[in-house]
Amino acid sequence: MYRRTFLSAAVFSNFVRAQSRAIPEAIQKLKPMTAGVQPITGQERAARIEKARRLMRENKIGALFMEAGTSMYYFTGKRTPGTSWVLPARGEPIWIEPANDAVRAAQAFQARGVVTGKIGIEEQVAFGAYDAIRKQAPALEFVSATPVTAGCRMIKSPAEIALLQHANDVTIEAYKAGLATLYEGMTHTELAENIQAAYRALGYAGAVGVTFGKLTAFPHGSIMPQKLHEGDVVMIDDGVRVEGYQADITRTTVFGKPTARQREIWSLERRAQDAALAMAKPGNTCESVDAAARKVITDYGFGPDYKVPGLPHRTGHGIGLDGHEWTNFVRGNKTRIQPGMCFSDEPTISIYGEFGIRLEDCLYITEDGPRTFSKQSPAIDQPFG
Repeated sequence: MYRRTFLSAAVFSNFVRAQSRAIPEAIQKLKPMTAGVQPITGQERAARIEKARRLMRENKIGALFMEAGTSMYYFTGKRTPGTSWVLPARGEPIWIEPANDAVRAAQAFQARGVVTGKIGIEEQVAFGAYDAIRKQAPALEFVSATPVTAGCRMIKSPAEIALLQHANDVTIEAYKAGLATLYEGMTHTELAENIQAAYRALGYAGAVGVTFGKLTAFPHGSIMPQKLHEGDVVMIDDGVRVEGYQADITRTTVFGKPTARQREIWSLERRAQDAALAMAKPGNTCESVDAAARKVITDYGFGPDYKVPGLPHRTGHGIGLDGHEWTNFVRGNKTRIQPGMCFSDEPTISIYGEFGIRLEDCLYITEDGPRTFSKQSPAIDQPFG
């Protein structure tokens, strides 16, 4: 589950402290994992543009408008701040600088022969930019570009899957090193700093959320100060980016010897994760995957639906250049699963006042079914397969 990160004085202070303290031995032993990474080629990006144009014609969209962000990067390989990009259904794309120059955007549409009809607005475009363009081009109809952008981005190529695989491999190595540094009284921020240091030692940057004890019941963690004690549940979540492609892995274990209750709920979570994985086959609906995981949990007596104790959120989300992207394993999503789609599988069990358990492994769909990027955890006291 991807976590939003906000810069604050406390975060900066933690970063400075991390630079000044000794690096644990488990992290010192790590070696860079940067060899063999193959960036997306210009030829593949050109093929993406042609697919987008086909989808534009199918949806009767004359041009797409997008600002700097992951969709622009997906098609162009550029993240230039302060620019926007127009992709017409016919003719060469046009760059606009500054990004919010509505007059130039309207002129770009006209230059490519789009004077009436539909303009697709990419979902990350700021409302102010859209509103200004709309006023400059009142004869045009503005619609969501998602059928085109998601229609392209939901289906990953072998090159994208290879980058996602590498991001997951790196993240697992960092997690192993980080969990080897646990000790009584450790703060959750210190563990996060150790995992960040492991990312850097492996040659990458990334994010990580760390939660201890009762606060693991909150799916997005907590900013409350936390210290590790014998018997606490430990949850770590997130991952690195490789060429922009995001890993997202959660491991949940216990510091010390797990109780019978912790083992029981961890095993329930694993069965729910397995049920989702078994349902994630080509042709099945995305909502059927969520239903399969949720049934395991409600049959145990939790829930029902999204109630806690139980599973309070969707079972999984799409993943690629964004930590959360189209489409999702969630109730009501009747999208059919196709080869090339990538998802997280993370049916959290939250028990407020006790603890939470989440096992998250991302997967990609093949003609023969799902394949996980990371080996699933075999046991609560064995977080790595």
